[in-house]
Amino acid sequence: MPPSPPADPTVVTPAVLRAMPLPDHGDATSKHERGQVLVVGGAASTPGAALLAGIAALRAGAGKLQVATVASAATGLALAVPEAGVIALPETSSGAIAPEAASELLPLVASADAVLFGTGAMDAEATGALLGPVVGALDGAVLVVDAGALPAVGDDPSLLAPTRGRAVVMPNPGEMAALGGAGSGDGADSDSDSDDPRTRLAAAVERLGVVVALRDADTWVSAPGERAWLDQSGNPGLATSGSGDVLGGLIAGLAARGAPPLTATLWAVHLHGAAGDRCAARFGDLGYLARELLAEVPRAMRVLRA
Repeated sequence: MPPSPPADPTVVTPAVLRAMPLPDHGDATSKHERGQVLVVGGAASTPGAALLAGIAALRAGAGKLQVATVASAATGLALAVPEAGVIALPETSSGAIAPEAASELLPLVASADAVLFGTGAMDAEATGALLGPVVGALDGAVLVVDAGALPAVGDDPSLLAPTRGRAVVMPNPGEMAALGGAGSGDGADSDSDSDDPRTRLAAAVERLGVVVALRDADTWVSAPGERAWLDQSGNPGLATSGSGDVLGGLIAGLAARGAPPLTATLWAVHLHGAAGDRCAARFGDLGYLARELLAEVPRAMRVLRA
């Protein structure tokens, strides 16, 4: 029987976020004090996903950025994001990061403050083979699991147990099915409440033991032992290619700065929505691009923190 959904989710507002503030770095001028993000992802056909996520992490205020991606895309990505250190990894014949990249990747994981893993990954099997070693190499960092890495988590939720809750998964409704549990297409009775996002959220949190952000028209967030949070910011224009990559980068960037995983997720989701609202005011509700969200993030964050 699935767990009972929280009856009264807390609606995320600027006032709610200000009650759980982001780290204040004061007058610190060293980039090291704002943390290092490692983005592991992209493929020969989708290097832009890692680009969007990496820039989003910097826009969220992270001090340093490394991007580990397939060798065939690394040079172009390094030119496109000169602020990042770009590491070229071995790739499969299909253009995905190869499992044997672990030997080069794990030292980078060990030195990061936040790791975004799986964004833009197009080979779930190859990506999943790397997830266990990546988790094992974490040294207190927050792990954000996205896209191509989610099926491995669904197959074996214990993969995330070594993070001791310092992980975030951010599925859209289709990806939620890969995580298993209530309401995920596992044959649950259609007359039950398994299609309620609160039920799906509660089931995923219980099964995985980490922060879960279920992304849809509204975004539902919860964590072990926590209430459900409902974020209704944003507009339909956010449902576009690359938008989720931006959100993953925002979560990683805020986590690298020292925000706890739940705080980083709630702030990132609302910043993502607020940036979308700013783009809608400039361009209209539909047709703006994920890359156009990036420049709006610092402005939205300044307003929310005011």
